Amino acid sequence: MTAGSEFSLAALFASTHEDVPDVQPNIMTVCTGNICRSPLAETVLATRLADLDLRVHSAGTQALVGYGMPNEARTLAERNGVSPERTAAHRARLLSETLMNDADLILTMTAQHSTAAMQLTPRRMHSTFTVREFARLAASLDDGVLRRIARSAGNPRSRFGVLVQAVADQRGVAPRAAGDEDVIDPYRQSLEVYEQSAAQMLPALDQVERVVRIALA
Repeated sequence: MTAGSEFSLAALFASTHEDVPDVQPNIMTVCTGNICRSPLAETVLATRLADLDLRVHSAGTQALVGYGMPNEARTLAERNGVSPERTAAHRARLLSETLMNDADLILTMTAQHSTAAMQLTPRRMHSTFTVREFARLAASLDDGVLRRIARSAGNPRSRFGVLVQAVADQRGVAPRAAGDEDVIDPYRQSLEVYEQSAAQMLPALDQVERVVRIALA
C-alpha cells in the first residue's frame, strides 16, 4: 500500500463511520454448535482484552442452544488463561440477524460459517472473516499504517470499524492463503483433536488483539 492510497482509504473509511454511535465495540465469534471452537475463541480473546472497553461474545449457525462447553474445550481455555468461572458460564446460542447487525467484527471458524453468516445478513460482508483469514490480512498492514487509519476516525467504535474495513480491503491485495483457512471441528473427538483445532485458531487471535489494541488505545 502506498502512502497516498493509505490516506485516501483512511479518509474513505472515516467518512463511512462518521455517524457510528459512541458505544462499546463488540466482536462475535461463530462456529456450528457454539460449544467448542467459537467459545474457546471468545473466552480467550475476552480474557486477553479484559483491560479494554470491548464486548466479546459468540454464537453458532446450528447452535446447541443452552449447552455448555465440553470438558476438553474448557481445559484448553483454562490452559490459555481463562478463568474456570468464565468457561463454566458459557451457554450456546443461535446466530441471528440481530447479533450480526450489532457486531463490529464477526470471526468465523470456517468458510462455510462465513457464507452462512453473510447469507443471513449480506450487508455485514466486509465485517465477516474466518479468524485465520483476518489474521493473514491484518498481518499485511503494519502498526504505523493501522494507527494512521485509526486516527482518521472519532470514537473508539469508529476507530475499530475503520480498521476492520482496512483489513477487509486487503482481500484484493494480500497474498492468498496456500490452502483453506478453516479451523477443524473437534466436537466429540479426542483431546488431541481439540488441541489441533486450537493450534489452528489461537495464533490468529494475536492479530485480532493487535488490531483491537491499536483501535482502542
